[in-house]
Amino acid sequence: MAGFGQDTSGDREGERVGDELADTTPRLTEAIRGRLIAAPVTPMDESAHIAPADLDRYAAAIAGAVDGVCVWAHTARGLELTDTQRDAVLAAFRAATDGPLLAAVGPPAGTGDDFASQCAATARLAERAAAGGADALMVYPVSSLRAPQTRAERTIRLHAEVAAAAGLPVTGFLLYPEAGGVSYPPALLTELAARPEVFGVKLATLYDAVACQDAIAAIHAGGALAITGEDRMFGPSLLWGADAALVGVAAAVAELSARLVHAWFAGETAAFVVAARRLDRFAAAVFRDPMDGYVQRMLWAAEREGIIPAASAHDPHGVRPDPAERAAVAAAYRDAVGG
Repeated sequence: MAGFGQDTSGDREGERVGDELADTTPRLTEAIRGRLIAAPVTPMDESAHIAPADLDRYAAAIAGAVDGVCVWAHTARGLELTDTQRDAVLAAFRAATDGPLLAAVGPPAGTGDDFASQCAATARLAERAAAGGADALMVYPVSSLRAPQTRAERTIRLHAEVAAAAGLPVTGFLLYPEAGGVSYPPALLTELAARPEVFGVKLATLYDAVACQDAIAAIHAGGALAITGEDRMFGPSLLWGADAALVGVAAAVAELSARLVHAWFAGETAAFVVAARRLDRFAAAVFRDPMDGYVQRMLWAAEREGIIPAASAHDPHGVRPDPAERAAVAAAYRDAVGG
């Protein structure tokens, strides 16, 4: 494989990766279609220390309620963790789940802004995920993809080279710009979705219903799964054609999240509507300004649920919402689960 900072033949790379993943990608696609993948938080104290027992207990609780897990995502502050912490989180969830285990990969905090550095750092993290037992990867959008004149070429290269480095299939990640995401236009989404190493694209447009619907159509045109990550448009995004879910809201209230997804794909309309209404009210209390505070709010919800102790319900890496919001999150939790 050519170096990350060098020009490569995209077609040749695609053929090689396609040969290696020809069996793995279709199996993974069918394992995720119609299923719920949770993006869990990382239980930490105020000093960013992870208590192994708390992590293991939380991993067992979440994995037991959902179909699969994506570790190291933004909800987990994956790019802020140390390598040792990432390894511990992956190991805990690998031990807890028999379902698909994805790892979100990107350039860890402190990586340079140039494409070669970001691509190489993402590939190194992908290799670490593969060594730890991950089944697939979700590729963070990186800042060096934003330039319009190189966006398409670099986006395709990033996903192809990361998949090749790890030997694992990948999903893209359409993330709203305010969270550091990159706007992948429909034509690029279709091209990305048609790649042999790509089994899907996760959608997290947050509030842009039109962009979400256009993206679902574009991904389907490329032949991949449209995977909703729309915590504030969860039910609607399934109505619009999403094939599966990978959501941070399932870092707590995982059973309700699973009920929503499973009811939809089973054609149980009445159960779907009930679950969607409850989950939407909960998400409205959690995914709100300051938006980055949702991680702390989800930790509070997991604490209220009894799956994380208070000592490990801290987000030392992000925005800290007003502590007074804790009561609102607890009330939303009670409303959602009825207890």
